[in-house]
Amino acid sequence: MLIRSPEPPIRDDDSSPDTQAHPPTPAAPRGRPLSDDSVDAATPRLTRARLARLLAYYRPYLPLLALDLACAVLISVTALLLPLCANHVTRLLVAADDPSTTLPVVYAVGALMLALLVMQAFATLFVDYQGHMMGAKMEAALRRELFAHCQKLSFSFYDRQRVGQLMSRVTHDLFDVGELYHHGPEDLAIAVLKFAGVTAILFTLDVPLALMILAVIPPASFYALHFNNRVNAAMLRVKERVGGVSERVEDSLAGIRVVQSFANEALENRRFEVANQRFLEGRRIGYRSEAYLWAGTTIFPQLVTVMIIVAGSVRVAEAGLGVADLLTFLLCVAVLVDPVNRLANLARLWQSGFTGFVRVMEIFETEPDIQDRPGAKAIGRARGAISFEKVGFRYEEDGPHVLRNLSLTIRPGEFVALVGASGAGKSSLCALIPRFYDVTAGRILIDGTDIRDIRLDELRRNIGIVQQDVYLFAGTVMENLRYGRPDATDAEVEAAARAANAHDFIMALPDGYASDIGQRGVKLSGGQKQRLTIARAILKDPPILIFDEATSALDNESERAVQQALMTLARSRTTLVIAHRLSTVQRADRILVLTEAGIIEEGSHEALIAANGAYARLYRAQASL
Repeated sequence: MLIRSPEPPIRDDDSSPDTQAHPPTPAAPRGRPLSDDSVDAATPRLTRARLARLLAYYRPYLPLLALDLACAVLISVTALLLPLCANHVTRLLVAADDPSTTLPVVYAVGALMLALLVMQAFATLFVDYQGHMMGAKMEAALRRELFAHCQKLSFSFYDRQRVGQLMSRVTHDLFDVGELYHHGPEDLAIAVLKFAGVTAILFTLDVPLALMILAVIPPASFYALHFNNRVNAAMLRVKERVGGVSERVEDSLAGIRVVQSFANEALENRRFEVANQRFLEGRRIGYRSEAYLWAGTTIFPQLVTVMIIVAGSVRVAEAGLGVADLLTFLLCVAVLVDPVNRLANLARLWQSGFTGFVRVMEIFETEPDIQDRPGAKAIGRARGAISFEKVGFRYEEDGPHVLRNLSLTIRPGEFVALVGASGAGKSSLCALIPRFYDVTAGRILIDGTDIRDIRLDELRRNIGIVQQDVYLFAGTVMENLRYGRPDATDAEVEAAARAANAHDFIMALPDGYASDIGQRGVKLSGGQKQRLTIARAILKDPPILIFDEATSALDNESERAVQQALMTLARSRTTLVIAHRLSTVQRADRILVLTEAGIIEEGSHEALIAANGAYARLYRAQASL
């Protein structure tokens, strides 16, 4: 018996959410929703596994990373040597009775300083270009893995998530991760080396003045880190809200024909404005904190400069410090400020990049509900026998039953039709055969083998599906048809199109099979799009065909042509047809009538009409229209 409750719609209100081998990611509980805006200020949890995974992407680029860090060291060393060169020249000039005698040394030191600047420029060029490219390559490797993982995730995952939020993770979040990969190591190396070097120089020149300067650094660092954290919290809000904007744009523009047909442009503008204002508010908070941050970091070097001028002058007057050393202190201010700014920037990059990485890891750590069992096998081309044995199913673990204790046997090559009112469970039943969802009770067998013991790619290779929700990809007619079998010849593609009554309208297009059909086939009529999806399934040539309302958008003439194609195809393969228009299924070997109470009738068209039951009433109701 089949019990049917209304199928849950795809929810969009509860989730705001390289070829190199990398360490496996621990799996999170199935069905766990991705983080949303309610946790926008939360600190991402750093685990050993996540840190190991983050660092693992450096592995293919270790030689480039080593060169990048070597250039960072060179930048730091040249920055430290320049004040020392100035100190040496100044000492010579102060100590010389005749400054003109020091000019050869001044010229030599000047040439050395120019050479150091050239070295620094080339090192900076390498770091800025090759370092960025390294980060971009790592970002691309992560994006490739993430996209491949998304291809494996089950329908149930996409039932719970918003496309806009997923797009935000694949684009914006991974850009931040790439920036962390590039700037993190070099900023840390330069900051540490410059700070250690300049501190050593200052203490060598004058301990009291060096201590006075260093005393300012802890409060300045605390100030920078405090506002960095506020900027990062705001950035996390913005990440989520950018996803909301992307989602609103994708949803509205993808449905632009519906929007304009209902004259609801103003409504969509208001909806977009809500998401846009939430994004703007996140930006406002972030920019305010950023203004405080950069105001403080701008004042800090000026404050240190004033301190050096005043306190240094006092030390010079007391004969505790030479004029050359005072000049060196002033030149070291810029060198000293740079590590503080780099460390503050590194903290920002870490928060932003690691937050993005964690959001990406949430997807990686989502385990597909539908996976191959250990030992799953290949079956080759199936004969096409399908058996349901006491099958139960529900979409959510604690949700209502959609199917309960359903048993059904379909013979190889049998043409079976499923009819009944909307919501009776026809599409759900057919979605279980290719394992778009797994049964929650009982089992489904193909040729006597539990479909969970068949490799998923083998299972789905044996099944061709034309769904009620027609989807075509941007590109040409030929590219969309060959999606069913990429190695098909032109003649085979044309034969499939003829069988689906699509060849004539294709040839009428400006470039025939090379015509571009636009995003989701917007340049075609509904019936034309549906005939292309039918031809795509026919070209795949599977032993099992499932047509889910496949003729619903066809006119009467096209429907009759497709019916004839279906009958030809059904002679050599198992065919399941879901249809509201009963004219499509009159020549089926067996018709199953589904209602909320389950399968209440089955038989041929003639037998069911003679029984004068539910099927006969449906048939008469449609005939009277």
